[in-house]
Amino acid sequence: MADHDRIEGAAKQTGGSIKEGLGKLTGDEKLKAEGRADKVEGKVQNTVGGIKDSLKGDGRH
Repeated sequence: MADHDRIEGAAKQTGGSIKEGLGKLTGDEKLKAEGRADKVEGKVQNTVGGIKDSLKGDGRH
């Protein structure tokens, strides 16, 4: 089962992509920047979740 951080991180990345796209579409630089920041935050959280999953897997063997 995927770690909560991975799921939440993926959702943040998707939301960030949408927000960035809307910012580009409307010419809203602030919205674009927020979208990029959300994508980065989501990627980091997803990576942390992957590390947690790996550590959990190592403890079972």
